[in-house]
Amino acid sequence: MDSILYVAIAVITGIAVGLLMSRIYKSALKDRMSSIEAEKNKAVETSLKEAESIRREAQLESKDIIYQAKNEAEKELRERRTEVSHLEKRLRQKEETLDRKFDQIDKRDQELGRRERDYSGREHALQEMENRQAELIRNQTEVLEKLSGISSEEARQEILRRAEEESLFEVARLVKKIEDEAKETAEKKSKEIIGFAVQRYASDYVADATVSAVSLPNDEMKGRIIGREGRNIRALEAATGVDLIVDDTPEMVTLSSFDPVRREIAKQSLERLIADGRIHPTRIEEVVEKVRKEVDSNIREEGEKAVFELGLSGIHPELIKTLGRLKYRTSYGQNMLQHSREVAYLAGMMAGELGVDTKLAKRSGLLHDLGKAIDHETEGSHQEIGSNLARKFGENNKVVNAIFAHHGDADPITVEAALVAAADALSAARPGVRRESIEHYLKRLEELEKLALSFKGVEKCYAIQAGREVRIIVKPDEVNDELSAMIARDLSKKIEAEMSYPGQIKITVIRESRHVEYAK
Repeated sequence: MDSILYVAIAVITGIAVGLLMSRIYKSALKDRMSSIEAEKNKAVETSLKEAESIRREAQLESKDIIYQAKNEAEKELRERRTEVSHLEKRLRQKEETLDRKFDQIDKRDQELGRRERDYSGREHALQEMENRQAELIRNQTEVLEKLSGISSEEARQEILRRAEEESLFEVARLVKKIEDEAKETAEKKSKEIIGFAVQRYASDYVADATVSAVSLPNDEMKGRIIGREGRNIRALEAATGVDLIVDDTPEMVTLSSFDPVRREIAKQSLERLIADGRIHPTRIEEVVEKVRKEVDSNIREEGEKAVFELGLSGIHPELIKTLGRLKYRTSYGQNMLQHSREVAYLAGMMAGELGVDTKLAKRSGLLHDLGKAIDHETEGSHQEIGSNLARKFGENNKVVNAIFAHHGDADPITVEAALVAAADALSAARPGVRRESIEHYLKRLEELEKLALSFKGVEKCYAIQAGREVRIIVKPDEVNDELSAMIARDLSKKIEAEMSYPGQIKITVIRESRHVEYAK
């Protein structure tokens, strides 16, 4: 019984505690709900206030934007109105100007119409006057023809013939007088200067072409040069840029290239390989590279030597190097570096005789053929290439002009430039300098004699001294002394215009009269 009582009490107590806890929980839950409701109301109220504030700010901002847009639109409208008013004003001014011009044009048209009517009347009067004068001239001409016994055309031809003869003789006499006076003062001095310069300088020339020959100790060496399946000869050609020709010529191979520097490198490399005996692609590349450096150093030394010998300074190193390349360049059998030295010496000597700038003449003469060192690499004439190269590396305009003008492509701006052209002609034209074939000489002689025989009154002509002199014999009864001078002058101009030749050609006209009598 006691246990049941205890259980009942425990149950009752548990129920009571559960009811109490339930009331407490409900009370707490109610308080929590009240708190949440209050917070919610407060948040809603805050949100409403913020929304109202944002709405007001948005209204204010929209009003500001609308106001600004309105102001900008009004400003743009005012500017447009101002611009339109300016345009209208300019249009009114143009219309007024056009109206005035139209009025002026109308007045000019009226004035021109009036003048045209006046001129038409005058032209009619002049025409009538000319008709009367023509009739009068015809009448007078008929009277004169009857009195003279010849027609007017015959008289006109006779007058023209006599006038032509008289003017021709006067012109010939005047030309001969001027030439004689010029020769008296200039010929002696010029001959002295040129002769003095040529006598003081002489040089040796190295004849070379586009091929070089290399001697071999025996024909077996050709097989070693070619190598297995041609690898050695291909390696040598690739390293040097030169064509190696192995033919049936005994104990010799030929190197062919338009670049003389490459050809020299290939020649020295092949000679060293032959002397060494070790010929294979790796050794070929080593030897070619070593020889190339030596040749480049030699080129620079040759350029510096030429500059030093002439006493020049301030020439750019690239120009000196390019100048040294002329050692391996030839033209008409002349070594170009030696030719450039000779031109520099000749130009300097003539400049000293004339009292002009000797240094400038030497500098221009030394650099005048600079373009020939690289003319196989660059398009254009050697004068143009050389002048551009000199300008690029800081040479002054006088030197550049002398280089460009030494073959007559431009007018010389200095006396020194003219002296360089003269020195170049002297160096290239004196006997023994240039090599030409016998066919070329014969063709030149035929052309000279043909040109000389084309002149009226020429009886015979002879081209002598390999085409450097022409002697003409004229008919004395048809050509007098004055016309002889005219023939020589006209022939020289014709030769200059129609022929190409080095140096100069001397023209001698001979007029001889012989009278023979016999005493019996």
